[in-house]
Amino acid sequence: MTSRLPEWMLQDLSLPRLQRYIRAAHGDPRAAERLYWWNVEVSAALFGPLHCLELALRNALHTALVRHADRPDWWTVEPLDERGRKIVDEARRSCERRLRRPRRPRRVTPDDVVAELTFGFWVSLLASGYDRHFWVPVLHAAFPGYRGRRDDLYRDLSSLVLLRNRVMHHEPVHHRHLAADHDSIYRVLGYLSPELAKEAQTMDRFPDVLADRSAVLRGTRLPRF
Repeated sequence: MTSRLPEWMLQDLSLPRLQRYIRAAHGDPRAAERLYWWNVEVSAALFGPLHCLELALRNALHTALVRHADRPDWWTVEPLDERGRKIVDEARRSCERRLRRPRRPRRVTPDDVVAELTFGFWVSLLASGYDRHFWVPVLHAAFPGYRGRRDDLYRDLSSLVLLRNRVMHHEPVHHRHLAADHDSIYRVLGYLSPELAKEAQTMDRFPDVLADRSAVLRGTRLPRF
């Protein structure tokens, strides 16, 4: 079956990666090829909304914790668990390596570390282990539009971390309930900033890409990204 795929595709994109699409297309290599490119297209369409959510979450949580600790490097005094401290230390060391330039080296700032920390790190601050230290006294206020339970919010965001990582690492996302994922992005973004959520939606092409999935898989519309 794979012999009908273009040779350049097998060489440049690798059979192990394409094999997952061949299985999803029930062994039809042409359908697998179309599914692969639609997966790229839909991932590209999700990048913008995920970008907005990740930055809004990072900045909202960081601002709340800076205010609470009364210092920009709040992680030096707040009760991060061992894993959290390890992530922060790794981010700081990564910044130090990058900024150790021969001609114009400079010291690492708190803003450098904040920019280096992952989406998963920020979401981890909403886990149950931090309920008394972070959520109750501080972080609930970072979501002015939210009145629900911390664990429900954490569950939504944890699922979106998985989606974000698959998008950023060029993995399949076609098998997910992408309409629900998209709704979750804007629901959580609305808790953080209704203004940003509204602005992002004016530029969002994901609904059109999702609606065209069948046409792409039939071969009646070429994917675009």
